[in-house]
Amino acid sequence: GKAPRHSMSAGLLSLSRIGACARLRGAQHAHAVARPCRGDQVAQWTRSPAAQQLRRALCTKPQASGPPSAQKAAPSAAAAAPPPVGGLSYGAFARAYPNTNNLIIATLKTGAADLVAQCVIEKKPLSEVDWQRNMVFCLFGCVYLGAFQYWYQVNIFKRLFPGVEAFTSQPWAAKLTDVKGLSNLASQTVIDVGVLIGVYLPTFYVFKAGVFSSSWDLTEWVGTGVSNYWKNWNKDCFDIVRVWVPADVICFSVPLYLRLPVRHIVSFVWTAYLSFVRGSK
Repeated sequence: GKAPRHSMSAGLLSLSRIGACARLRGAQHAHAVARPCRGDQVAQWTRSPAAQQLRRALCTKPQASGPPSAQKAAPSAAAAAPPPVGGLSYGAFARAYPNTNNLIIATLKTGAADLVAQCVIEKKPLSEVDWQRNMVFCLFGCVYLGAFQYWYQVNIFKRLFPGVEAFTSQPWAAKLTDVKGLSNLASQTVIDVGVLIGVYLPTFYVFKAGVFSSSWDLTEWVGTGVSNYWKNWNKDCFDIVRVWVPADVICFSVPLYLRLPVRHIVSFVWTAYLSFVRGSK
């Protein structure tokens, strides 16, 4: 708390000394011009020890005061300051705010995929878009794909497989020779497919039942959702395996901060398909 007052006081003292020094030199020059007959006396005085001592006292840069730690605080703070941002960078934003980045992408992507399914595949005009159905996908994308999926695919997988970050940071050629990393990759793929079948699908059907239901009874939502889940079990499981096994191999191989953004590329197509075959009431 004292370092700033020391620095301010030293700066003010320095300015006052510089001004006094300038005035001294100006006065000497004016005195010599106004009284040329006494120029020798002025020159002799300026060479005297007293004048030289006064000049040193007024014009010398003051030394920093305070403890050494306070003197070093300013340079270290300047060195620690982040460099100025020259422009927007998605890569920098994704590294700094991975969870926020994933929430935004998941919500917008899932809602957009449903609109593609309705307007492009089903050829509905915008005036006939089922916005209630679109809300199903936006909410599901935010809660499940944005929050839960990031939590288990990044945070939990990093704990279950400690070498995952080192593996994903390697060049592709090195990954192909990393036996332990490839084993972890296969394990992550198996776990993810199990989560998609056992958690993702029933959650989707419950969200859908809740949005389309006219009742606020949660048990009714769950009952309807689970019933539809079992009814479509065979076809949905087959689709998940054939789409997400190869997709997971790629998604779990890229650097962690890109894991879910890359996954959302495949998920966009998958969500449009799911909206087309399972989205309507």
